[in-house]
Amino acid sequence: MKCRGWLLVLTLALTACGDAPDAPAVEASEAVTATAEPQPAPSGPEQRILAFGDSLFAGYGLADGEGYPDVLQDALRQRGINARVIDAGVSGDTTAAGLQRIGFVLDAQQAPPELAIVELGGNDLLRGISPAETRDNLIAILTELQKRRIPVLLMGMRAPPNLGEAYVAEFDRMYPALAKRFGTALVPFFLEPVYDKPALIQQDRVHPTAEGIEAIVAATVGDVAGALPEE
Repeated sequence: MKCRGWLLVLTLALTACGDAPDAPAVEASEAVTATAEPQPAPSGPEQRILAFGDSLFAGYGLADGEGYPDVLQDALRQRGINARVIDAGVSGDTTAAGLQRIGFVLDAQQAPPELAIVELGGNDLLRGISPAETRDNLIAILTELQKRRIPVLLMGMRAPPNLGEAYVAEFDRMYPALAKRFGTALVPFFLEPVYDKPALIQQDRVHPTAEGIEAIVAATVGDVAGALPEE
């Protein structure tokens, strides 16, 4: 995902919050719940999770092991879930680009994943792509996953207000409507834990820092665990 695009989205989101003081930074140790009690060892069959998205999954600007898929895998394993999260994030991907590669990515897996996390749409906002086109691409992606009987957790996005009231309304209701239509689990806004906390955003004022990723994982690991099919 291009930096200036998320700068636009996040800056406008911050503006929409008014003049409230910045929220305090969330330390990494606070983001993923820590406890003095021993953590359960991962058990049971391996749960393969496909993280299919853009630079927010690809770990833009982060060191190896600091991206969302890696941190999510660790958090799930701390919960005793024998998870393996497969990073299929590509920086700059629009929903159209995701649609072009979804079949290839799925065919490349040794076995179908137990869950697919779909996180796309931010670059569509950057390019001013119509919500109707974004919706059609997501429908096609979700249809392909449904055809292969792969459960989905859909990560929602929100449009910045400068795109116009009609655009924002159509875009923002798209993810809940798609989740309802396809019976998928939904995180309404993937960036909710960090979008209004500049201390958790990299110097490009776009992508989450390592601590920001920890905060996002802490907020979404329960959704991921709940979306996994029962053994």
